[in-house]
Amino acid sequence: MRSAVADELFHTIAEGATRESPLWAAALLPPARREAEPVFSTLVADAGFALGVETIYEGYLLHYGRPRLFAPPDDDVTLLLGDALLAHGLVRIAATGSVAAVGDLAELLSLCAQARADGLDGDGAAWAATSALLGQGGLDEARASLRERRDAGPLEQVARRAAGHGLVDEALAAHVARLV
Repeated sequence: MRSAVADELFHTIAEGATRESPLWAAALLPPARREAEPVFSTLVADAGFALGVETIYEGYLLHYGRPRLFAPPDDDVTLLLGDALLAHGLVRIAATGSVAAVGDLAELLSLCAQARADGLDGDGAAWAATSALLGQGGLDEARASLRERRDAGPLEQVARRAAGHGLVDEALAAHVARLV
């Protein structure tokens, strides 16, 4: 779903990184090579969370996938830029005033790190469920299913109930396409 809103969202992420560091500016892809396609912000109920979610997701992609806006020159810059974007995204979510949303995203990042360390699939379902219910609660049992039983099914079901099958299908397909 490419739109003027999506273009503005990704422009904001790119400009913020450029202003912060010449390293990030040098890692930014030329505009024609950027893939400014939202993935999980399409699932959020509160549009005020979209920029934070996509900023965090871009940082996540720097760590675990194929980023949409950046091509850092080496692993060190990739790691640092990914961490910086994760932090900036959390700051953007915190600026909304939703402590619950910040907590949800911290849980998401912890759960995804554990799943990846354990070699499990399920990070897409975790992203989808968290995005769809960001700041609203209701994720504890589904998270426990992935964390304790290695089952991402309940997270995906929660996401589908909250955001609908079509949007979740699109987000999960886009996520899988970005993983390396």
